[in-house]
Amino acid sequence: MDLTLRIWRQASAESKGQFVDYQVQNISADASFLEMLDILNESLVMKGEEPVAFDHDCREGICGACSLYINGRPHGPDRGITTCQMHMRNFKDGETIVIEPWRAKPFPVIKDLMVDRTAFDEIIQAGGFITVRTGGTLPDANALPIPRAAAEDAMDAASCIGCGACVAACKNASAMLFVAAKVSQFALLPQGRPEARERVQNMVAKMDELGFGNCTNTYACEAECPKEISVSHIARMNREFFGAKLSAPLKKE
Repeated sequence: MDLTLRIWRQASAESKGQFVDYQVQNISADASFLEMLDILNESLVMKGEEPVAFDHDCREGICGACSLYINGRPHGPDRGITTCQMHMRNFKDGETIVIEPWRAKPFPVIKDLMVDRTAFDEIIQAGGFITVRTGGTLPDANALPIPRAAAEDAMDAASCIGCGACVAACKNASAMLFVAAKVSQFALLPQGRPEARERVQNMVAKMDELGFGNCTNTYACEAECPKEISVSHIARMNREFFGAKLSAPLKKE
């Protein structure tokens, strides 16, 4: 296939960006989207031009690094996959493909298609963990009975890879699906209950502090999530949050 790539180029967070058109030829339909970008960058380097900066790591749909907005959709036109899992057979010969970074205030552009997602790390640091002793003899895996349904739901929530597609898809740049998944994966398990009240309040507070918007139930996050995480986790997080607020001890004057 011969394609026109309209790519956002921005030298730094402080620089003014713009779209630049590039031509790529003889792209195999079996090539992945990132392999196509590799081919473009090889040609740019050969011409002595600056290659396009974009995030990637495992290229197996696990790390969530390949954060690209393609033709108006996070991770491209297919569903339930990351950018690295998308192949060029999803596009037509002669097509123009528009490629952008995530568009959200809490995700400032670093360069070209790369954005800073440190905000997600800060939310996790605020409460996305459990406190346990790591020394001594570890308990057996089946020592603490957990209902199968709860274990399955917790695993579904834990499949979130923190790519940020939910934020990019949301008109409010809301991180509710990400935060809800991280809250839910612990809220469903007995190991996560001792710190449940502090966890949900701290993570929601950090999310608001970092400038993410609120949820208005458009379900765009679920539609574009590469792991197809359900918005039902947002409902669970809201229940956890309201319960934590109601059960919080009164502050002494």
